[in-house]
Amino acid sequence: MWGIIPAAGRGSRIQPLAFSKELLPVGSRIEDGVERPRAVSEHLIERMIAAGADKICFVIAPGKSDIINYYGASIGPARIAYVVQPEPGGLCDAIFRAAPFISNGESVLVGLPDTVWFPRDGLALLPAEELSFLLFPVEHPEYFDAVVTDVAGRVAEVQVKSREARSHWVWGAFRMPGHVLHALHALWQQPGRGDEYIGTLVNAYLAAGGRARGLRAGEVYADVGTLHGYRQALELLESRPGDGQEAALPFRVLQSRASEFRHPRPAARP
Repeated sequence: MWGIIPAAGRGSRIQPLAFSKELLPVGSRIEDGVERPRAVSEHLIERMIAAGADKICFVIAPGKSDIINYYGASIGPARIAYVVQPEPGGLCDAIFRAAPFISNGESVLVGLPDTVWFPRDGLALLPAEELSFLLFPVEHPEYFDAVVTDVAGRVAEVQVKSREARSHWVWGAFRMPGHVLHALHALWQQPGRGDEYIGTLVNAYLAAGGRARGLRAGEVYADVGTLHGYRQALELLESRPGDGQEAALPFRVLQSRASEFRHPRPAARP
């Protein structure tokens, strides 16, 4: 199973930063009995792995090599690949950069690396056989992609940053089979499309006979791309004991050991 993480954005809403916003410290973890900062994107990766992802694809912009330096080639049981989005092209363009690596029969998870949300097993709750969105209740749906569903959970429309949003449930992550990813990609490549937002593309997919489901299983959602959202995420983790300080995934331990190997401590003088 693949997890696609679009991480090519400049993070203009929370600048200036001296590093990629996906590495912004949010929460902490315990390594060898020592509390250390935790990058915000680790929260999404752990949720993807909990849902079964064993391959992660980061889509990054030129100049965001600090993400590669941070994560390396693997995290826990998942291998990591990196794809470059050469210039800003929107969320759809970023997601489809990973399409050549994914077969029709593979399952795909997509999430945003500057968000923190619960429940932790939310992605695992999504059905695997069709396009399905994990929905979260928010107070201001006009800042997000509001998802309108019928009583059976079928998606009727995605309202992209609309002041007249008819739903306060917004998508925070989604899942689909590989063949749906390729169908969306083919639709996006049609003349006159090239959608920036996934919501408008999904609306066209539905109009063409496609199906999507919205699962209202999300509890809380924080967008760390703004200072307000950053504070909200910190408060969210503080309110959930045990979720802000967790055992380290193996990649952090291996990184520490690799650093010690590259820069060995000088031997003590006799």
